[in-house]
Amino acid sequence: MADAKVIPFGEEPRSRRKTKRPGRGGRRTALAPVPEPRRQDGRGQAAGGPQGAPGESLEQRIAGGLRFLRRRLTGEYEVDDFGYDEELTDQVLMSVLRPLYEKYFRVEVKGIENIPADGGALIVANHSGTLPLDGLMLQVAVHDHHPAGRHLRLLAADLVFVLPVINELARKAGHTLACAEDAQRLLERGEVVGVMPEGFKGIGKPFADRYKLQRFGRGGFVSTALRAGVPIVPCSIVGAEEIYPKIGDAKTLARVLGFPYFPLTPTFPWFGPLGLLPLPTKWTIQFGEPIPTDGYPAEAADDPMLMFNLTDQVRETIQHTLYKLLVQRRSVFF
Repeated sequence: MADAKVIPFGEEPRSRRKTKRPGRGGRRTALAPVPEPRRQDGRGQAAGGPQGAPGESLEQRIAGGLRFLRRRLTGEYEVDDFGYDEELTDQVLMSVLRPLYEKYFRVEVKGIENIPADGGALIVANHSGTLPLDGLMLQVAVHDHHPAGRHLRLLAADLVFVLPVINELARKAGHTLACAEDAQRLLERGEVVGVMPEGFKGIGKPFADRYKLQRFGRGGFVSTALRAGVPIVPCSIVGAEEIYPKIGDAKTLARVLGFPYFPLTPTFPWFGPLGLLPLPTKWTIQFGEPIPTDGYPAEAADDPMLMFNLTDQVRETIQHTLYKLLVQRRSVFF
């Protein structure tokens, strides 16, 4: 198979040019307009891929799929320095995740207009659910519902990039290692970056601690946002906590396998592979008002007190929104 073309960092792919931001001094980041209700068939899928465009005949869809396969086989597609394959993500990966998002978890999205229409932004979300499905659903939410058609670049733990197959898919989907250097490069390039600071402490916590935010680390994400001068968008996800209720942890087995934990749930491992099926909970993803950082001086990124205060502000905003959404929720499943 021929190699794909690698886009030098900073060069934009032909398929999706982005508006460059002005310099750091006094710049402002425009917020996205409030989106109109999206038609069921209006996700902006590009013609010529396996998904096809609305209204296409079967012959046109087959021809588009064949063209897509030819580009994959001949290497006539582009990836960036992180391995992100926008065409594969739009046409295949999102199409695979979308039924889970729309039909199974029935995700409701609120506040999508709080993500800027252009320029960099850092989305900070709570993490839960035993397996990281919340990050994938968050990616679909931004991809399908943002009126400017933005893509979310998730920061993932190093475990993701040592697992066979998962490693390659994560890179293709635009995920990268959760380190300050990679995050800052993406933000300065004008990307929307997602981070879940709780890490394994959040996703692997017991079911009894659901919706109680764990520690947010030392505020590294705040420092990165300050250095890039981008807004921080708090994000609260309700529904993921109940998909795999963790009632125990096989610590010895986890150490043998090299995992941070090995969950025991009411269905896994007792029901075998069937126990891996998540419960069909009803999800809500709410994006809060952005917290600007471009008004701080350059040296603010090294101020530990400021980082602590901003980290606490983001954490409290997410926690308060989680409680508010839980009060409004009628049922875990409906």
